Amino acid sequence: MTQPFEIDLHSEYLRADLFLAMGQPVEAARILAPVVEAEPANQAALELLARAYFGSAQLARAEEALLRLVDLAPANGWARRALARTLERQSRGDEASPHHRMADALGAA
Repeated sequence: MTQPFEIDLHSEYLRADLFLAMGQPVEAARILAPVVEAEPANQAALELLARAYFGSAQLARAEEALLRLVDLAPANGWARRALARTLERQSRGDEASPHHRMADALGAA
């Protein structure tokens, strides 16, 4: 039986996705942080959290989430491209280049 104080991770993920789709990335990130904390290897939640952080210009947090995602799934071309763009937005183009090359090799748009 679910305790009243436990969060339903899937419902929270869907709620965060809705907030992100409605252009409210800060609220989406607030909802997703406990989801990722509860399931740190959940790639879908990490990706959505990274998108929310990037969308709200929380670039250091986006970078952290994307590095975790790349660590979990090194062949994730989307994560590589997003990490490169996050580094570029922080004026770190030299660090972004290898991730762009890897994303290109993986066929990521």
